[in-house]
Amino acid sequence: QVQLVESGGGLVQAGGSLRLSCVVSGSIFSINLMGWYRQASGDQRELVATSTSGGSTNYADSVKGRFTISRDNAKNAVYLQMNSLKPEDTAVYYCKCTNVKGTTVWGQGTLVTVSS
Repeated sequence: QVQLVESGGGLVQAGGSLRLSCVVSGSIFSINLMGWYRQASGDQRELVATSTSGGSTNYADSVKGRFTISRDNAKNAVYLQMNSLKPEDTAVYYCKCTNVKGTTVWGQGTLVTVSS
């Protein structure tokens, strides 16, 4: 059974930094897309950043210039470096991976709280 194990969330003051990690546990054939999404209380889940196996990245406008997504294909891992955090970044952050067959797996989420 494939699982995504996330870590790195927590409480940080505005202007601070956090680094989220997500590692795929189990076997999933040929991962293509890995990414991070977030869901604030009362809001819909939204895209934060994605990364393809070919190295292309995509960011939500709200995090461009502050967040950086990276991945280690050998480890089936994806990371999200978050700098200059703002209170509006407070949310549960979810990792997602999709393979070339379209199979998608979500992580359980990790809470990021940014205090003002």
